[in-house]
Amino acid sequence: MRADRVFVYGAAAGLAGDLLLGDPRRGHPVAAFGRAASAVERVLWRDHRGRGALHTAVCAGGAVAAAVLASRAVRRSPAASVALTAAATWAVVGGTTLGREATAIGDALAAGDVEAARERLPHLCGRDPQALDEQQIARAVVESVAENTSDAVVGALVWGALAGVPGLVGFRAVNTLDAMVGHKSPRYLRYGWASARLDDVAGWPGARLTAALAAVCGPDRRGALRAWRADAAKHPSPNAGPVEASFAGALGVRLGGSLSYGGRVEHRPVLNGAGRAVEFGDIGRAVRLSRRVGLLTLAVCAAGRVLRQGRGGRRPA
Repeated sequence: MRADRVFVYGAAAGLAGDLLLGDPRRGHPVAAFGRAASAVERVLWRDHRGRGALHTAVCAGGAVAAAVLASRAVRRSPAASVALTAAATWAVVGGTTLGREATAIGDALAAGDVEAARERLPHLCGRDPQALDEQQIARAVVESVAENTSDAVVGALVWGALAGVPGLVGFRAVNTLDAMVGHKSPRYLRYGWASARLDDVAGWPGARLTAALAAVCGPDRRGALRAWRADAAKHPSPNAGPVEASFAGALGVRLGGSLSYGGRVEHRPVLNGAGRAVEFGDIGRAVRLSRRVGLLTLAVCAAGRVLRQGRGGRRPA
C-alpha cells in the first residue's frame, strides 16, 4: 500500500476514534510522556539554556526515535501500518475533549453557575479562574478553543501528513514540552527556552492553516481575514496570534485584553476591536467552528499527501 493511503486511512480512522471516544481517562500516552519528561527534568534541571536544550533533545528526540522504530517494524504490513497511524493520530489529537470541556463550561455559564465554570476552567487553560467574571471566563474559553484547535488538532495532522507517525508523535511531544517548561516563570525562563522556541517552529504551519480554514468555514470570512491581517502580529505568540485573530473575526467577537496566569497579570492587545464582547453562547459557536476546521484539515492534509506521493512516484508505506 502506498504511504499516502496509509496516512489517509490511518489519520481518518484515528480522527474518527477521537470523535467517538475522546481522550482515555486513564493511561493516556501523552500523560505517560509527560511523566517521563518530568523524570528527565528532575535529573537535568539547572537554570541554564544548555540544560534545557538537552532536556528537549532527550524527550522529543526519544519520542520521535520510538515512533521511527515502530513505523519500521510494521512497514511490511499495510494493515499494521494503518493501525499504527490510527493509534498515533487518536493519541495525539484532542479535539473532542477540547470541545467537551469548553461545552461543559458554557453550560455552567448558561445555567448561571459561575462557580462551577471557574472550577472547570483549569481543565482547559492555565488562567486564574477566581479572578474572572462570567464574560472573562467565556472569553478565556473561546481563546483556548481557538489556540488548541491549532495545537491539539491541526498542527498534529499537518506534521502527520509531512512525516507520518514520527511527525504526529514529534509534534505532540514538542507541544507538551512547551506546556510543561516553555512558560516564562523564574524556573523555566532559561531552562524552557529551547522547548518554547522549538514549539514556535513546529506550530508555525499548523497555526497558519488553522487561521486560513477558520476564515474559509467561519460565519464571517471577511472579518476573519481582516482581523488576521490587522491584529495577528500584535499578539506576543507568533502562532496564537493568527489563530485567535482569525477566530475573533470569524465569530465577530473581541479577544485579548487583560488576563492572569499564576498570579501574574498580562495586558494583551485586543484582537478584532470592531467585534462585540464575548458571551457564553459564543463558546458553542467556537466549538462548532473548531470541529469544522479539524475535519477540513484532514481533507487538506490528505489531498496534500496524495499529491506529493503522486509527484514522487509509488513508494512502499
